Amino acid sequence: MNYGITREEAIELVKGHVKTANMFNHCLAAEAVMRKLAERVGEDPDKWGLAGLLHDLDAETHTDLDVHTRETARILSEQGLDEEIIEAIRLHNEQAHPGEKRSTQFQHLLAAGETITGLIVATALVYPDKKLASVKPKSVRKRIKEKAFAAGANRDIIRECEEGGIPLDEFCNLSLEAMQDIADQLGLS
Repeated sequence: MNYGITREEAIELVKGHVKTANMFNHCLAAEAVMRKLAERVGEDPDKWGLAGLLHDLDAETHTDLDVHTRETARILSEQGLDEEIIEAIRLHNEQAHPGEKRSTQFQHLLAAGETITGLIVATALVYPDKKLASVKPKSVRKRIKEKAFAAGANRDIIRECEEGGIPLDEFCNLSLEAMQDIADQLGLS
């Protein structure tokens, strides 16, 4: 299916806007999680993967959550990207769009999926070997309950996985598995 951009073009677009290795890795992790979630709910992994990959194009230049995603949406519209992808990306940060709320499975799962990546990385980094392979799903679920741990990972947004039709325990398992599959690309293998 054609969504207005190939994965290779999307990677180049991300590299043109995202300068730090951590943010680039976050985009790769979000892509992997979204592909896995799409498979789980019977959606197109390529489409959902693009949303994960491209969701934070302006995160380094617009760190203020009152504006983050607006520039990304403009850039992606100019690229001719699929409108449903743009809308999911736009609304993964509702704060920049007062009065608008995530309402579709795609929107809820992008917000939850990109948010849990930080929690999973933080969990791996407290292990002595700092490897995703050492992280167990039970550890991720436990860390969700610890509000002080990876405090930037909004637990309410992570729990939106349930509004997207995936129970929290299964969502944690799928997200961790997706990231473990690309641990070498993330520098956590």
